[in-house]
Amino acid sequence: MMKLPPHMTGLLNSGASLSEMDQRARDIFRHVVETYLETGEPVGSRTVSRNGVHLSPASIRNTMQDLAHLGLLSAPHTSSGRMPTHQGLRLFVDGLLEIGDIGEDAKRDIEARLTGKGQTFDQALHAASNLLSGLAGGAGVVMTPSFEAGVKHVEFISLSAEQALTVLVFDDGRVENRLMPLAPGMTPSVLSEASNYLNTHLKGRTLSEARLELKSELDSERRKLDEAAATLIENGLAMWSGGDKEKRALIVRGRANLVEQTQSLEDLERVRSLFEDLEQKEELIDLLDDVKDAQGVRIFIGSESKLFSLSGSAVIAAPYMVSPQKGAAKVMGAIGVIGPARLNYARIIPLVDYTARILGRLLE
Repeated sequence: MMKLPPHMTGLLNSGASLSEMDQRARDIFRHVVETYLETGEPVGSRTVSRNGVHLSPASIRNTMQDLAHLGLLSAPHTSSGRMPTHQGLRLFVDGLLEIGDIGEDAKRDIEARLTGKGQTFDQALHAASNLLSGLAGGAGVVMTPSFEAGVKHVEFISLSAEQALTVLVFDDGRVENRLMPLAPGMTPSVLSEASNYLNTHLKGRTLSEARLELKSELDSERRKLDEAAATLIENGLAMWSGGDKEKRALIVRGRANLVEQTQSLEDLERVRSLFEDLEQKEELIDLLDDVKDAQGVRIFIGSESKLFSLSGSAVIAAPYMVSPQKGAAKVMGAIGVIGPARLNYARIIPLVDYTARILGRLLE
């Protein structure tokens, strides 16, 4: 087992520090947090005493009171035990949490589910979200990648009267196929006209650049283009470039897991609040964009993210990236787990990290 590496951190450090605690306080604090993460229940002094801290319940109680004054523990009710605050969880995760690698069986299972024969990358993203929600017991969330390579070639291929296959070849050698709905009256000549126009105007530009530049050009070119071809081009640019934040693809799986973990009416209210947070797609994408700026696992607890300030939830997320032959790795998207603040950090952190690495490998 090892401590959390420096690159696997949250946004904030708590006001209190481990240097303010003697060994007795550290041991008691660790036992309280680990027991709470396992049971979800406030922890009493007698429980700590039975779990290996060889002190009287009265001595343990006094130390727990001191930890409460530091803002690391709280008591939900006067007569109950103590539980870690979000500040306490942050201190535990940054300074005391021990994590290990996931087992070989788990690695093989993740690889098999993400790299199935004939599976597209989009299907791998959905599989990753489902996988994390199942293994971690929270909601798995994935943000689809944003590509910045220039476009080399575009081709529309008619599959039926209602659907076309779009083939995009990028400067970096990547080939991407996407299905597009067709409006009535789309003939092969219209598809050819749209392909020719895009190959003339898109070449060397990224999709996001092209969408901005061609929007105004299309208005003046519309008289030269078939109306159907112009509409196809506009719709294609909007879909390929991702559009605005609310149009960017976000995959969330495992909401039912959150309900299954509720143990009280108070927990149920938090889950309801979390569901409302999950519907705030734009803010959730902003959070995952923050993760993309990191080079490893990021952990957000409670109010460290404005998105979860009311539900008191936690997020464990990591960027997935490609490692080019030369230069720094390029971040493409992010993947993670969202759940109650008492997530099993030691187990979930390496799961998220390994899944993100497999997704990055699929893009290379």
